[in-house]
Amino acid sequence: MKANKEAEKKLGKTFTGVIVSVKSQNTVVVKVERKIIHPLYKKVLKRNKKYKVDSALQDLSIGDKVIIVETRPISKDKHFRIFVNDKRKVERKIKNGSA
Repeated sequence: MKANKEAEKKLGKTFTGVIVSVKSQNTVVVKVERKIIHPLYKKVLKRNKKYKVDSALQDLSIGDKVIIVETRPISKDKHFRIFVNDKRKVERKIKNGSA
């Protein structure tokens, strides 16, 4: 159990997002949505960012929920890879608070 937690710490940043493009070879674009609270007005605002993610040898399609994890630079824009791409596993990890 302790080794598992240490391995998760070494993963770096992890985000949960939705695949929005699969046009490139070995690359998908994942949109990550986060919510922030405005410091003065206390309104909840949505902020989106798109990440280019390495997807070598994985069968992915638009709309899939995925967990991405930071890795060494793969190219000029790619610094993430797919960690989990099964919808049930993604929802389970979100509930447990690991991602």
